Amino acid sequence: MDWTEDARDGAIIAAPNGKIDESSAQDFGTKLEAAVERAAEAAAKLVVDCSGISYMSSRGLRALTLAKRKADGAGVKIMLAAPNGIVREILAISRYDKLFGVTDTVEGALAA
Repeated sequence: MDWTEDARDGAIIAAPNGKIDESSAQDFGTKLEAAVERAAEAAAKLVVDCSGISYMSSRGLRALTLAKRKADGAGVKIMLAAPNGIVREILAISRYDKLFGVTDTVEGALAA
């Protein structure tokens, strides 16, 4: 899994790329929690650009849960943007689409 970050319009945009499964979930979680810390320091929201995620296992969902707890404690809003059909279905089945704001585009998440 690759990871890039950008700051734009009062948000940190994190863009993981690849599969988030047993082999990459710990790295994903570590990078996600570090992004939450940077967003808290900058008083920004965190937008996770999911367009590059081809699959997410339950370990990836756990990493999202831990990051959300940290974000809630720090007053950071996490938005999930542009998930593909598979990831969107995983989010819906697990009801994570009720825990996180999910938008079709990064721009939509920035505006939310």
